[in-house]
Amino acid sequence: MTKVILIVLDGLRYDAARSCLGYMEGLVQAGMAEVRKLTCELPAMSRPLYETLLTGRRPVEHGIVSNGVVRRSEGDNLFARCRASGKVTAAAAYHWVSELYVSCPFDRHRDRILVNGDGDIMHGVFYWDDHYPDSHLFADADWLISSHSPDFLLLHPMNVDDAGHRHGGDSVGYRNAARVQGDLLARHLPGWLALGYKVIVTADHGMGDDGNHAGPTPQETQVCLPFIQRHVELVNPDVLVTLGNPSTQALLGTREGIMRTRGKWIDYDTGTRTIRAVATFHPAYLLRSPSYKRLSWQDLRAIAKVLQQTTAS
Repeated sequence: MTKVILIVLDGLRYDAARSCLGYMEGLVQAGMAEVRKLTCELPAMSRPLYETLLTGRRPVEHGIVSNGVVRRSEGDNLFARCRASGKVTAAAAYHWVSELYVSCPFDRHRDRILVNGDGDIMHGVFYWDDHYPDSHLFADADWLISSHSPDFLLLHPMNVDDAGHRHGGDSVGYRNAARVQGDLLARHLPGWLALGYKVIVTADHGMGDDGNHAGPTPQETQVCLPFIQRHVELVNPDVLVTLGNPSTQALLGTREGIMRTRGKWIDYDTGTRTIRAVATFHPAYLLRSPSYKRLSWQDLRAIAKVLQQTTAS
């Protein structure tokens, strides 16, 4: 398994990401990263979209439809999958992440530092003030990496979102907070990449000019998704299979739902060659809707046939 760091820059909208993250733009221009514009699910609120990013399910599907829905995550998630595979998980994140995947409600004395936990997240540093310095959180991530060498790490800074609520999404204060995050990425990413990590940088939602977000305006829902070192290109697969709506819409560039896209083969440019790609249902969806397993089985048989043809040629 490739080691992955998922960085969620809370509240960073697409236009600010493209204009303020200079180091990331430099990677894109040098051909060392890719960038895509995504539209987040609704409502464009933090806690619902943490759950969406980490489970692949929409808020209306997983039930965390408001910041006021305070409970543990239910069902499959990325941390649990890593743990089930014998991998090490970690998070340097807002305390709502702890409530979703460690313990709920969050206790500042008990849950601030997590070491060798027996839940979905094994190691963690969690904060509760929105103005907790991003520089400190990146240092927390460094500590987790040096101390525990996680296979999957979530890094989730909050200062851009905090600045957006204070000053508005079209303000100097908001953009300056984004520039600070851009500089932190420039200072930390080279070292993490040198350790062999693949790094994904995205956001949960954007920020309205009035300092609020819930959707569905573009300022509140459009976010940036750079892929460091062209993950698909490096793996160089013969066939790309996307599972569920989020990965399908991000990688295949469609806004259609999985019911319309599943089973349809398209060409996908990896950067070095063109391969065939197809979408099918996410396993979590099949657990909730077992009647669709028949269609998923059809998709898997078609994938196996294409792989056999590719091997034969």
